[in-house]
Amino acid sequence: MGYATVQEVADGFRRLSDEERERCAAMLEEAAILIDACRADAENERKRLVSCRMVRRVLGDGMGESAPLYPMGATQGSASALGYSQSWTLSGGSSGELYLSKTEKRLLGAGDRIGAGSFLEVQQYDPWR
Repeated sequence: MGYATVQEVADGFRRLSDEERERCAAMLEEAAILIDACRADAENERKRLVSCRMVRRVLGDGMGESAPLYPMGATQGSASALGYSQSWTLSGGSSGELYLSKTEKRLLGAGDRIGAGSFLEVQQYDPWR
């Protein structure tokens, strides 16, 4: 079971087509699994918000059908004519993939730790014992 509904994803975002609503429902289930793998004990309200953000990012702005020259998720692009050259920059380095951003990890309480510790520091290592 997901943490958000299809309607919650659409609210404050944009109207979703019937096909997008089906995809959205499936992605909400997948987002819930990813969220639980990151931080299962986070507050449900935060899980709902993160689920909506993840799915909205994949759905994009809905301009895919009206702008077929740009691949889904492209933020920048260039094209040449007789030299047959195309170049695209995809947002986040991936297209169509659910992932947790740094901000979303912080919302879940999983990105609060800075730095690292070693076993030696924690155990107060004494080499002469």
